[in-house]
Amino acid sequence: MDLKKVIFVVLCFGLGGCLQYHSPERNTWNQYLSGASFMDMSETARTAKLPVYMGRGGKIITQTGELSEKMQYGDKNSIDNAVLINYMSGLEYELYDALRKPGISVQRAGTDVVVILVRDSIMQPNIADISPDGADTLKIISKILNKYNATFFEIAGYTDSMSDKNAAYALSLDMAQRTGVYFAQHNVSTARMFIVGRGAARPIAAQDDIGRLMNRRVEIRITPAR
Repeated sequence: MDLKKVIFVVLCFGLGGCLQYHSPERNTWNQYLSGASFMDMSETARTAKLPVYMGRGGKIITQTGELSEKMQYGDKNSIDNAVLINYMSGLEYELYDALRKPGISVQRAGTDVVVILVRDSIMQPNIADISPDGADTLKIISKILNKYNATFFEIAGYTDSMSDKNAAYALSLDMAQRTGVYFAQHNVSTARMFIVGRGAARPIAAQDDIGRLMNRRVEIRITPAR
């Protein structure tokens, strides 16, 4: 390889590493999020969405092949529950192990797994766009969501306490949608997605200076498809 080709390759890799992710124009979001549901991920909503999800090639957890020799015996309900618990535990561990960063936590809520992303861990300061570190975090989550794809998930945005409730709702929905668009761009099926903005509802900390930073967040709640 001659010197010009070497310089060209180095420049390509260098520029590629420096390119910063930006959310696409808002008027294109509906295209990216086609198939997503803009509602709470209730049991009724999941049941209604299941035929669409299956029609797009989705599968339920008992079809994942996560069945060890120890699970071969017993009644069907016991086996199905064992498969579910094993599958979601694997998901929880991989998320926890990959997301050891400030402002991010992974929690278990029954059979569900919840990832909490404080706004400043994924968004640029004072700008409504995903930060470079946030893009790296969401890329990691995308890969794990694609690996554990027998799941539905809800992306919920939250703000701190604001006097203008409409503005709080709009800001929270914006964060949730940007996250959903990023996932869709990284081949995560929108047939699995529920997207909501909840404004200042459900605070997880006091509304003081530190607590406000924690209350501005995106929560990704992942639940088994069954």
